[in-house]
Amino acid sequence: MAEIVRLDDLEDPRLRDYVDLRDVQLRLRLEADRGLFLAEGEKVVRRAIESGHRPRSLLMSPRWLDRLGDLLEATDVPCFVLDDASIERLTGFHVHRGALAALERPAPRSARDVLASATRVVVIEDLADHTNVGATFRAVAALGFDAVLLSPRCADPLYRRAIKVSMGSVFWLPYARVDDWYEAPALLREAGFTTYAMTLADDAVSIDEVPHDTPRLALVVGSEGHGLSAHWERSADHRVTIPMAADIDSLNVASSVAVACWELRRR
Repeated sequence: MAEIVRLDDLEDPRLRDYVDLRDVQLRLRLEADRGLFLAEGEKVVRRAIESGHRPRSLLMSPRWLDRLGDLLEATDVPCFVLDDASIERLTGFHVHRGALAALERPAPRSARDVLASATRVVVIEDLADHTNVGATFRAVAALGFDAVLLSPRCADPLYRRAIKVSMGSVFWLPYARVDDWYEAPALLREAGFTTYAMTLADDAVSIDEVPHDTPRLALVVGSEGHGLSAHWERSADHRVTIPMAADIDSLNVASSVAVACWELRRR
């Protein structure tokens, strides 16, 4: 059972994992250095722990102790209890979804390991916005794709905002970063994947007109601003686009992924 620790000193070093959660650059650095990530909200915290991630501690106000009693019974880490106003001062925002948890960051998986058991993957190049990364993971999981590959400069799927938007799908959907991004098209080809690059290039074909009955398929999407790099566009087996109404050239990247995953889903 969790150890209930009631605190009133925001300088207590045991609370350091929860300080200034709105400072993105600070949090990215600290969480990487300390090997942790943060989950926010009752449902997301439950999903994190139920999916096998090891908690370091929990933080909540007194009114949530009963509601999360079963979760506290199942863990053996400290649960820090502060009033709502103190939690807001500590974290920098109003935690209205019940709880926070600091969890051990899992060891990274290799791209080859992730691809070995996948037949439908989404490959993300340089998405910078954590909300877009989280929404992309949610779409990938919801529409039956198996895994995600990330470029080295993609935003962190285990950043608090990405986790929240993904509704915890980052906890069970396999993913990996590809360190040698230039060689990633060859990596997919060697693993037997046919690649479909989403692009506005002049020779792009409507996504509902290309064959997609291939046994292993990879959908490749680019960054919010510039889209895919020229290298990826050239290297893909197919260049595809989503037909748009007049005067609209594209969708938000996560929306595009959802539409494309639906069209390229297993039949």
